[in-house]
Amino acid sequence: MKIIDLPGVTAGQRLEGSLLVCEVEQRGSGTQPFVLLTLGNSTGRIQSAPFWSEDLPQLDGVTRGRVVEVLGDVTTYRDRRQLRVSSIRAVPEERIDWREMLPSVGDTRPYWRALDCWRSQIAAPRLRAILALFYDDDAFRQRYDQCPASISGHHALLGGLLRHTWEVGTMARALCRTVPADPDLLLAGVLLHDIGKIEAYSWNRAFEITNRGYLLGHVALGSQMLNERAGQRDPAVAPIAELDLLQHLILSHHGKLEFGAPVEPMTLEAELLHHADNASARSDSMAKAVATQDNFNGDELVSARNIWQLDRRRVFRGKSTWGL
Repeated sequence: MKIIDLPGVTAGQRLEGSLLVCEVEQRGSGTQPFVLLTLGNSTGRIQSAPFWSEDLPQLDGVTRGRVVEVLGDVTTYRDRRQLRVSSIRAVPEERIDWREMLPSVGDTRPYWRALDCWRSQIAAPRLRAILALFYDDDAFRQRYDQCPASISGHHALLGGLLRHTWEVGTMARALCRTVPADPDLLLAGVLLHDIGKIEAYSWNRAFEITNRGYLLGHVALGSQMLNERAGQRDPAVAPIAELDLLQHLILSHHGKLEFGAPVEPMTLEAELLHHADNASARSDSMAKAVATQDNFNGDELVSARNIWQLDRRRVFRGKSTWGL
């Protein structure tokens, strides 16, 4: 069956096909509880109309991460699209093509070529050796290749972490041309700062946080991964003082304690890494917010709602030809 172009469906349209259950939300209270589903595929997402108490038998077997066959009509509520479902049933696992269900960056080879080229240009032999503990490991590369950078925020895509790393590296390398930072150390921080996400997230169905991700978080997991692999090296190859500098880059890249950084940046390289990481994340969130029609009422230029990924700010999508 043809993949449904979810961003392109409009009110009044009949929708039929397979979709992933991305979220199941229990809402309401008292005598009027209801359930909302967020349904999606590789093209985008759409929210269902409420399933009231009399509709709940339809949802037997419908859980987060399941693929369902859906029939319904696209309507609007408060100027936002919703799918009024008339029938829904779980799809047998063997019939699912997960590449159609989850959003993806597509071909990841260009990103790997860039990262591996940057690594080859690092002059410091001990930094190259530390990075090789991860980036020369096929099992690590396979997981890093598909890992999302978040489960619902910036770069929430298969391959999103790899693309995010490439963006951070591109920005960090540009900063090094104007700021007297150590380019090798900064690049090592770029390549290591989010390694913990391959343990913090799962992506074999819906994007989810793992038990380790909830208990420790990706920052602590990344620090732990560096300790474990570097601990297997000869101390002469990975001196403690140098490892501490790399650990600081991982632990401080969120910038502030209230944003999940165990420590705040204390080196020039840590400061630059934090800003490059933040710029990549925020610019991706802004681009998605401006491009998502459901954030706007009709043709209005200012979003109808605050965007949580952007500190609950509104966004503006107006453009000009500037006389061209």
